[in-house]
Amino acid sequence: MSRQHEPMTSPENTSKRDEPMTPAGGEEPRTSGDERSAEHERIRQVLLDHGASEEEIERAEGEGIVDLLVADRLLVPGRRQYTADQVAELTGLDADLAHRLWRALGFADVDGDERAFTDLDVEAIQLFQVMVQSGASDIESALHLARVIGLSMARIAEAEVSPSVMSIASPTGGGDQIEEADRIARLADVSLPLMAKLLEYIWRRHVQAATRRAMLLRTRGSGTLPEMTVGFADMVGFTVLSQELSEAELAAVVGRFEQVAHDTITARGGRVVKMIGDEAMFVVESNTAAAEIALTLAEVYADDELLSDVRVAMAFGPVLVQDGDFFGPVVNLASRAVTIAEPGSVLISDELHTELVSESDELERFAFKPLRPRQLKDLGRVQLWALRRPGREHAPLDRRSGRRFQRVADNLPDLDELRERGERLFGSARRSTARSVVA
Repeated sequence: MSRQHEPMTSPENTSKRDEPMTPAGGEEPRTSGDERSAEHERIRQVLLDHGASEEEIERAEGEGIVDLLVADRLLVPGRRQYTADQVAELTGLDADLAHRLWRALGFADVDGDERAFTDLDVEAIQLFQVMVQSGASDIESALHLARVIGLSMARIAEAEVSPSVMSIASPTGGGDQIEEADRIARLADVSLPLMAKLLEYIWRRHVQAATRRAMLLRTRGSGTLPEMTVGFADMVGFTVLSQELSEAELAAVVGRFEQVAHDTITARGGRVVKMIGDEAMFVVESNTAAAEIALTLAEVYADDELLSDVRVAMAFGPVLVQDGDFFGPVVNLASRAVTIAEPGSVLISDELHTELVSESDELERFAFKPLRPRQLKDLGRVQLWALRRPGREHAPLDRRSGRRFQRVADNLPDLDELRERGERLFGSARRSTARSVVA
């Protein structure tokens, strides 16, 4: 079972509950005495309404963490009244299985005698039991699904409270605990119900799309695994650049990279599987849509005002689909091929080339150039093809990179040294690329 909040036990502080509370650093509250008293009373009532005891409130006031207690109670409402064993007894679920479920969801164990659980936790166990008893899922499958859900929801939660997103947490921090608690309470009244509805809507839409994909993929491929195109887009020079940029600058670059990749891929019928820093993995059911996505990625990044070029590589064939991710030799081939692609170019596997050529009406949209067979790690010698627009050649790397750093400097005026650093870094990168790339 999971610990909902850390115990707030500090005997020496509990006696301070009647003293005026001021922000860290001794600053005076920003509100008048009457306003502060009203805020204080309002927060106490909110906490009582959401299951906090008078003792917990007094301890939180003494320790200066009333805002933390408000966030804790509003996010998981209800009185902490059950131990892990009591939850198992109330639900009739084996205690060991209850622990497995909570760990699968990503929550830490709680001491056996700690009353850390609410009626909401009991309800969650009961929902798990209904799923299993109804035949919708067996125990092991339900636990597996719980792990997937836990990982996904943890990521959503981290993103929601990150400084770059409108969040429950204060963007500045360090404010007066009562004022901050009042702000959290007011935000939570609106944001929590809205977010719950939004998550349900998004979930339903994605389940619908996933169900359609699963049904359609059953008709593809001669074996038990579905066949599709898997692609990777890798941003050029990111590793070197990330060592020179500040956290804010790097966050701007990564955020822009993810936005462009997501918009370009999804708008044309593909699906972003995951973002791995400077790399995007995507899958597409339609081969021609995949080719269009790859070429468009190369083009939009080349024209982007902030980002460097990307390398793109794709492979087609049977893939193993599990937990929303994709595995197998086809994935490995695309991942290996992107590492040898020229900046701004698209490489495709021999199998994908065959599929595209077989669709004769698409020959006018795409041009292909064979590369000499390449030795790829763990895959041996493979035949790859360069995919291009008919009659269009890549701009020289020197010209593209020089133009890009001029644009970066213009769009991030606070990066006073970026142009000089970029020219130095990418000058080195160009020399290295020229030595390693084989036309």
